Amino acid sequence: MTIIAAADGSALGNPGPAGWAWYVDDSCWQAGGWPHGTNNQGELMAVLDLFKSTAHLPQEDLRILCDSQYVINCITKWMAGWKRKGWRKADGKPVLNVDLLKEIDQAIAGRKYTFEWVKGHAGHDLNEAADERARAVALAYQQGTAAPVGPGFPGAPQTVPAGGAVPAVAATQAPAARAVAPAVAAPAPMQLHAEPALFGESGLFGQADLFSELDDEIVPSGEIPAEDVVLGLERELLRPDVRADIGRTGVLLHPDFAEIGSSGRYWTRDAMLMALEEDPGEAIDLELLSADRLSENSMLLNYRSRSRAGASLRSSLWLLDRGQWRLRFHQGTPES
Repeated sequence: MTIIAAADGSALGNPGPAGWAWYVDDSCWQAGGWPHGTNNQGELMAVLDLFKSTAHLPQEDLRILCDSQYVINCITKWMAGWKRKGWRKADGKPVLNVDLLKEIDQAIAGRKYTFEWVKGHAGHDLNEAADERARAVALAYQQGTAAPVGPGFPGAPQTVPAGGAVPAVAATQAPAARAVAPAVAAPAPMQLHAEPALFGESGLFGQADLFSELDDEIVPSGEIPAEDVVLGLERELLRPDVRADIGRTGVLLHPDFAEIGSSGRYWTRDAMLMALEEDPGEAIDLELLSADRLSENSMLLNYRSRSRAGASLRSSLWLLDRGQWRLRFHQGTPES
């Protein structure tokens, strides 16, 4: 028999009130969360708890549906190398979420499992069910209310998942969630090459589709003019400390983000995020040339950027996506 389950996480603010959930069917699911966490922590915790909740069935194949390719690649591609290096990346810096990853490394030992990437918010029944439950827990922590944590897996030892039935009470965390750190430090910046692209024109990698969609609300615009909101977000993306924060950058980039670099290379969102983890680049100054509201939900910025690498002319198309302005397309050209 193959156990098929979806695992998902949610963070309102990323970091902020966070939830996680795995889902098989309406009679077999579990959820939990914390007052403060990240989307990636939620995604990892959902997978960890799924392995622990099925540990009494080690002979069964486990097929995990996941919309986070960050999580999939952490477990299936990167974790073994990190472990050999003492849980450090190639640059010697500590791996993020290392406590969760160490627990997952222990939980998967001897297990038969496969991961399958599914596109988030695309109508996949199991993924949608897991997402709804993870988000419900995050909202419960935000509002200080109770959220259902699910019946768990039949035959599994009965525990109260992280967050418990009363999210405001941290004491209800189960052993499966002890390693969750409530806050995540951003990776230290490094230098990126070839300034004319938004984040740089790096030859560090060639893989795409390595990170999941991060779609939680981050920047409420309130009464601030949309032009000012978008300009502020563009300036934020030009800061190396923000580019080094994959969680934050992942929220600001639209799921369908694309960029055409100065060399003519076509960058996907996932490819760009992968590059940023290795090399977030230097600070870039912005001189606004125009901010044009193309429609109620779209904004075009044209500006000149300046850095030690020189000056470039840039265009950025921002879209309003479920209340959050997100960068959909960017192109940069060196200024002669």
